[in-house]
Amino acid sequence: MPLPEALARRARAIRLLVLDVDGVLTDGRLYYSSAGDESKTFHIQDGLGIKLLQRSGVRVALITGRRSPVVERRARELGIDLMFQGVEDKLGTFGQLLRELGLEADHAGCMGDDLPDLPLIRHCALGVTVPDAPEVVRQHAHYVTRRRGGEGAVREVCDLVMAAQGTLADALRDYLA
Repeated sequence: MPLPEALARRARAIRLLVLDVDGVLTDGRLYYSSAGDESKTFHIQDGLGIKLLQRSGVRVALITGRRSPVVERRARELGIDLMFQGVEDKLGTFGQLLRELGLEADHAGCMGDDLPDLPLIRHCALGVTVPDAPEVVRQHAHYVTRRRGGEGAVREVCDLVMAAQGTLADALRDYLA
């Protein structure tokens, strides 16, 4: 399905995709064992989408308000070296990250699911959220995914960006041989 031109224009500019974790890469639920251990569930299609997007030349960063060894492990598995946990001021961290990478906000996409992510969604080229995000977050997003967080929503955005940038066919070529 072709993208609306305004959305495609925004997606073509993306050189960095910033993701929240809980509610975006996961279903937003927190699982604790009686021993105090935490677990999270990640969708395998999101992981492959992130890897393909990175191979296409787009950097991926995680900015999350919580701290979790599980997130560190998943980031390592996916080759994400830009990871910021325990962040209260996501917009400030985003600005610092842009300066370090020599990018402007109009070359970044941000995906989040709740109010702490809203400043990022509002201050980037492509603000994305999930369908079960609060109404105010959905109102400010440029794109609301069809899939929910933790259920392939990130893959949907990775594919959207690669399609707009003309790199999706190359990413799929090895799988279609």
